[in-house]
Amino acid sequence: MPKKQIQSFDVIVVGAGPAGYSAAIRCAQLGLKTACIDDWCNKKGLVSLGGTYLNAGCVASIALLESAKIYDSLINKRTEHGIRMETVSLDIALMMQRKDNIVNTLSREVADSFAAHKIVTIQAEARLLNERQVEITQTDKSPPSIIEAKHIILAAGSSPIALTCAPIDNEFIIDSTMALNLNAVPKRLAIIGAGVIGLELASIWNRLGSETILLEAQENFLAMTDQQIAREAYRIYIEQGLELRLGARVISAKKSNKKVAIEYQDSDGTHALRVDKLIVASGRKPNTDNLAAAEADLLLDENGYVHVDENCRTNLPGVYAIGDLTVLGPMIAHKGIEEGLFVAEQIAGIHNPVNYDLLPSVIFTEPEIAWVGQTEQVLRATGVSIKVGTFPLNATARAHAIDKTEGMVKIITQAETDTLLGVHIIGTQASEMIAEAVLAMEFSASSEDLVKTVHAHPTLAKALHGAALALKEQ
Repeated sequence: MPKKQIQSFDVIVVGAGPAGYSAAIRCAQLGLKTACIDDWCNKKGLVSLGGTYLNAGCVASIALLESAKIYDSLINKRTEHGIRMETVSLDIALMMQRKDNIVNTLSREVADSFAAHKIVTIQAEARLLNERQVEITQTDKSPPSIIEAKHIILAAGSSPIALTCAPIDNEFIIDSTMALNLNAVPKRLAIIGAGVIGLELASIWNRLGSETILLEAQENFLAMTDQQIAREAYRIYIEQGLELRLGARVISAKKSNKKVAIEYQDSDGTHALRVDKLIVASGRKPNTDNLAAAEADLLLDENGYVHVDENCRTNLPGVYAIGDLTVLGPMIAHKGIEEGLFVAEQIAGIHNPVNYDLLPSVIFTEPEIAWVGQTEQVLRATGVSIKVGTFPLNATARAHAIDKTEGMVKIITQAETDTLLGVHIIGTQASEMIAEAVLAMEFSASSEDLVKTVHAHPTLAKALHGAALALKEQ
């Protein structure tokens, strides 16, 4: 019997999240024969491109938060707007259906783009065999086969970190994916971790009526953000009804009489807590387990991240790793997207590197937190001479008109040159406002440039202008 011929491509992409689908589409646009392998299935068992970002992460979370904000506003703000109604009821099933419809629509758009660019989509598990070959195991469990390419891009994403003290059963103790698919509002909810994921989930379920308690092992709240912004966020979240317990290290969590019994320690000793649901949101890890065969000799670091150079190249010639698999920048979708485009163009002989220093970060709570550049505490610790300008959102007419006056804009510049070093925002639509700051810093702008830029009035973006003006008063 003749040997089965191995299917060949110019590029194989492993993973169809933001990093993977961006790389695949750009490769195809540049004339490269491309295949993309992904094994994510939706609730109906059908292929669903988009990775965690679309299916069980940012997009799903934002969709649910929008519904929760509307519900919360109707419950607590309707009379202020002159809106009168007898009752407001909550249909969680319909809310989840809306979220799923959004996810499915966006996933189909990725699939349509793949089809339009003639990208071969393979629904399977993938394992790197060497610098040219990938073993694929179809989800129908048919025998593995091998495909090959001149270039391979690893973009397998990340998964929630499991805690031995709180084993997931996805009934009472759940992960972040299940937390976006609950069929009822827990009366009392605890979340392990008050980082980005924990806060985003808390913002949803707190608004839908859960008594929400966040257990954070770190003593400092949002240590990676500017601490003035973090203090403002802490105050706002507490006023919204979130219970933030810092320095709280969970010892154990287990099902007990249809509740979750939690033990945790803080500076005051050991405490017990009973809740209806416990969400484990203690961070994410790269999906490198079984990503490569041992004989492939793909180099990983001690935390399981793929070792890459500044061009996303692994130790294997022609093999790249992007997105959540590497430590080049944080685990955020737009970082992966930019790396996907960068690697695709690099393969085609184009060199447009990613500026990791100016990657914006966003926490999609309400109000949102967004920032780019350096924090005040880092700059002062390193001895940089700086100036700081702030402007409260409650000084803008638009914030009052939409009843979103909480928050502020903070701008940090180099004292002598006036160059922008960091912009930090907490407030509604902070994720939209930060784009102006990123563009300004990309072009090495000064606060004077922001002052001279005419901003439409009344808009929330006027707060950026106001913060730049505040620097001129010093």
